[in-house]
Amino acid sequence: MLLAVFTLSFFMVRAAPGGPFSSEKALPPAVLERLNAHYGLDKSLAQQYVTTLSCVLKGDLGPSLRYEGRSVNAMIAEALPVSLELGAWAMLFALATGIPLGVIAALRKDTWLDWLPMGWAMTGICLPSFVIGPMLVMLFSIWLGWFNPTGWFTAADRVLPALTLGLPYSAIVARLTRAGMAGVLGMAFIDAARARGVSGIRLVCVHSLRGGLQPLVAYLGPAFAGVLTGSFVVETIFNIPGLGQLFVRGALGRDFTMVQGTVLLYAGMVVLMNLAADILQSWMDPRSA
Repeated sequence: MLLAVFTLSFFMVRAAPGGPFSSEKALPPAVLERLNAHYGLDKSLAQQYVTTLSCVLKGDLGPSLRYEGRSVNAMIAEALPVSLELGAWAMLFALATGIPLGVIAALRKDTWLDWLPMGWAMTGICLPSFVIGPMLVMLFSIWLGWFNPTGWFTAADRVLPALTLGLPYSAIVARLTRAGMAGVLGMAFIDAARARGVSGIRLVCVHSLRGGLQPLVAYLGPAFAGVLTGSFVVETIFNIPGLGQLFVRGALGRDFTMVQGTVLLYAGMVVLMNLAADILQSWMDPRSA
């Protein structure tokens, strides 16, 4: 999978118009020739592919073509913790709000306690991040003055980006939790537990929740990867120095090595998160208990 991702990204970024040394003012041909020779861009695509792949297999993503003297490894190492922190806060918000709302909706099916959370969830799914972000900035930064509109310096600067990124996932978590819990609550072993006099809280937390959260657990792998890849827009809106910013600047500047490095990292995270979700889902299966 990672080899396929690397191959596609390698040829796609080079097929895009322009190059890493393109600018409004054209470089002298001699300077451009020396730059291409220095970074190995004067070789054939096949030679560049083999050379780049051999370096990547050794863990070396190469030098940045737009930032002289900076390696892609070092730049990713600086930006990755920021994106991971933003993603963690966003997922924490999504789980902390989505799971309780989904459980309540399943327990009070076809009542206003079901319609209200699910209506909110549908709204969260339909609103994209580039709409949610400016709305939150206008409300909480411009009108109320509670938070800074941009930046990543204080703990308060995490609030608006995490809400912007986590709100759509919170809505999906709520709907998946409701669907899973509604299915489990209708099973025979739940009726048997009720007949034995099991209390409501124990019925939900012990007997129902483990099986009811299985659809959510299956989604968590792509979701964790999604909060990282989806942070492109959020990091741009709030001027956060994360991995999404590196990818956007690399794509706009035709920084081949930067784009390849970030794409490979994202692909690796998707693979690992999906694997972790599969393992956790297998453990939560009541048949494995």
